[in-house]
Amino acid sequence: MKKTTIQLETLTCPSCLQKINNAVKGLDGVDKDSVNVMFNSSKVKLEFDDTKLDIDKIEQVIKSQGYEVIKSNTKDI
Repeated sequence: MKKTTIQLETLTCPSCLQKINNAVKGLDGVDKDSVNVMFNSSKVKLEFDDTKLDIDKIEQVIKSQGYEVIKSNTKDI
């Protein structure tokens, strides 16, 4: 398992948060209980199974929703 924090461009509304939350939770390999999209800091924190999914795929899904990924920090847990 890996734990990641993804920094996004500024989130402008609560519906942005919900859109990202639903997209990320829909990925196979994401620990759905660990997903935390933070509106004020424009960050997404989550844990995922790196045998099923990689950070590039998570970032790609966020970008496909129309949001810019600035950087991510991933570590083993």
